[in-house]
Amino acid sequence: MKNLLLGCIADDFTGATDLANNLVRAGMRCIQTIGVPDDGASLQADAIVVALKSRTLPAAEAVSQSIAALNWLQAQDAQQIYFKYCSTFDSTPKGNIGPVTDALLDALHGPDQGFTIACPAFPANQRTVFKGHLFVGDVLLSDSGMRHHPLTPMVDANLVRVMQAQTRRKVGLVTQDVVAAGPQAIRERFAALRREDVCVAVVDAVCNQDLMTIGEALAGMSLVTAGSGIAIGLPQNWPQLRARGPESRADALPPARGWQAVISGSCSIATNAQVLHFKQSGRPSMAVDPLTIAAGEDVVSKVLDWAEPLLPNGPVLIYATTEPTAVQAVQEHLGSERAGALVEEALSRIASGLIARGVRQLLVAGGETSGAVVQTLRVKLMTIGPQIDPGVPWTAVDTPLCSGEPVHIALKSGNFGSSDFFTKAFSQLSAL
Repeated sequence: MKNLLLGCIADDFTGATDLANNLVRAGMRCIQTIGVPDDGASLQADAIVVALKSRTLPAAEAVSQSIAALNWLQAQDAQQIYFKYCSTFDSTPKGNIGPVTDALLDALHGPDQGFTIACPAFPANQRTVFKGHLFVGDVLLSDSGMRHHPLTPMVDANLVRVMQAQTRRKVGLVTQDVVAAGPQAIRERFAALRREDVCVAVVDAVCNQDLMTIGEALAGMSLVTAGSGIAIGLPQNWPQLRARGPESRADALPPARGWQAVISGSCSIATNAQVLHFKQSGRPSMAVDPLTIAAGEDVVSKVLDWAEPLLPNGPVLIYATTEPTAVQAVQEHLGSERAGALVEEALSRIASGLIARGVRQLLVAGGETSGAVVQTLRVKLMTIGPQIDPGVPWTAVDTPLCSGEPVHIALKSGNFGSSDFFTKAFSQLSAL
């Protein structure tokens, strides 16, 4: 395709739908691909989000996949590139945000050249940046539940310091008072930082208006790196989008049919609350235990046999979600990588079995779980629909398991969504 306005690279699958959701809400027709497509001839959209599963890969692999995505998006004549990471800046001292940013800038501008921003702020989901420090709600990132993340524990809220540890480029800061002064003030600050040889600017944002202001200042910037929040301010830079009438909906999906199910692998605070709410509502649920899987028990068949007679009566929940202390105990017994892999494989096989039994409306909670599920279902493209909660839309996908019948899927980042998310999402979908 040609005339692609925005080409996006996301480092996990739920993050990709989070980004696509914000673009659709701002009026962009958006398609999400699972991995780098073989070609782009049949894809017609204002924005394409290439979803990778690179957040926790070794840095060299994450860079390789990201550059492949960049090359494909450039072949589609993308006017601007967007590297999307988590709103909690999930990474380690070795990456992968810094190494991927370096590689993308190198490819676009040459070694150690170019300029971009870093801004994970998403105020609608309680992620704000002030004086370069990332807050989750009212607490610093380092004091939030992210300090216990099993793969990317975040123990430093100072994004300038975190980013500088990951990149060979110099990192600077654009403070909120500059942002509040408007797009021209931001551009002038960018110019001043560049004169100081800064190539990556952490940008403060504490409200949606800040995101709109920053977005206007980014017009024409070849590479933007951010969480999904910045996406709400970018579409205003293309006049052809503003010219569309209100009848031109960017979030239309086909009608939803079939049974309903929830697969939850995230152990975040938000997802724990959602699992509890679902169970307290009296709906059927079944836990998946990594230790039982490791012992060789056929957990997948057991879950599917339990779920099959219940599906006609409403949504069922299958979950590996648990409290941090329980997660730590399992990791100490099995090792964090093996424990995660066992759960992801089991949940993805369960999802496949549910689809085979007639489920056509599926919620998946957790980035790693979502990646495993859509890969097992062999999903290639996702059409982005309406938002359920900030950062989480319904999508429509095709899978070879359904012979052309569309499946509606919502991929939820572990930290997103209200406590009643699992129950209200299906009500919203039926009302479309």
